[in-house]
Amino acid sequence: MLCENEYLPNLSATRLLELANRVGNTPLRSLSLITKGRVQSIHLKLEGTNPTGSMKDRTGYALIRHLQEQGRLNDNSIIVESTSGNLGVALALQCKARGYRFVAVVDPRTTRENRDKMEALGARLDIVRQPDATGGYLLSRLARVNELCTQQRCYVWTDQYTSLANPAVHYTTTGPEIYEQMGGKVDAIFVPVSTGGTLSGIGRFFREVSPKTHIVGVDAYGSVVFGTPAAPRKLTGIGSSRPSSFLSEELYTTFILIKDEEAFAFCRALDAALHLQLGGSSGAVLAACVRHLAQHPTLTNVVCVCADQGTNYASSIFNDEWLEQQGIRLARHHLGPLDEIAP
Repeated sequence: MLCENEYLPNLSATRLLELANRVGNTPLRSLSLITKGRVQSIHLKLEGTNPTGSMKDRTGYALIRHLQEQGRLNDNSIIVESTSGNLGVALALQCKARGYRFVAVVDPRTTRENRDKMEALGARLDIVRQPDATGGYLLSRLARVNELCTQQRCYVWTDQYTSLANPAVHYTTTGPEIYEQMGGKVDAIFVPVSTGGTLSGIGRFFREVSPKTHIVGVDAYGSVVFGTPAAPRKLTGIGSSRPSSFLSEELYTTFILIKDEEAFAFCRALDAALHLQLGGSSGAVLAACVRHLAQHPTLTNVVCVCADQGTNYASSIFNDEWLEQQGIRLARHHLGPLDEIAP
């Protein structure tokens, strides 16, 4: 993974390309959840060990390779994508390593940490500030991407929302890695959802090799991915203002919606118990896992896909002042039936 000093513009071309190609093969870490007095071992798939610190490194790598294979990129190309943060950093690395210009269309909720990383890797930020009709910014960002691509032919949209390269990389890498690391025994797997590419790819793989595995999509309360009503939300990197182009009901067992306070409370609890800081979508995944295991106590081989690390959220989730500014007060009841997190 990139160290902080490796975001400097003078990083060698060789080192950049090496990092850009070193995607996947992320570790599992085990921990115990004590729920209603019952101890349950689970495994965290730590995607934060990817080059720029998130699972979006897989997506960014796949999207750029797909465009290259299609012959859609040349020396004049400017790659553009709508991003809440992590994919923007991943694409910034891929583009810098391969000599392409990159414009990240972001919004005010993109963390300061991710904005700084994108700019240090040579990306130009285009910030949309008008929320869309759902209260989020996705549709506003997409409108801006369309505007840029219409204005100049040199812009090439990677389109994480409909490119089949997105779910394909999780079908060919993330799913098989989990299956092999667990020795082929996976009772349940919890997957965060934004574009739906990760859930689609992992779900399709497990439906083929382990049909009985519970595939649980974890979404933000207020997201419309699964057809639920739109509502404002503070969580980033999870949820969407539009349905997924990749998902169909046979690819997952069920879905669980998690509120901001629940996700943030689990992030804080994990940090307090294990000194392990993970992002908001990981907190949501843990909250969903605890809720599901309380209802299905016989599940034993459980994996939670943790999309990124907590360093991107030092100014938000792990900042008391930010939480107070957002009107969020975390309480014990936000942890649901969880008693304790232990090594």
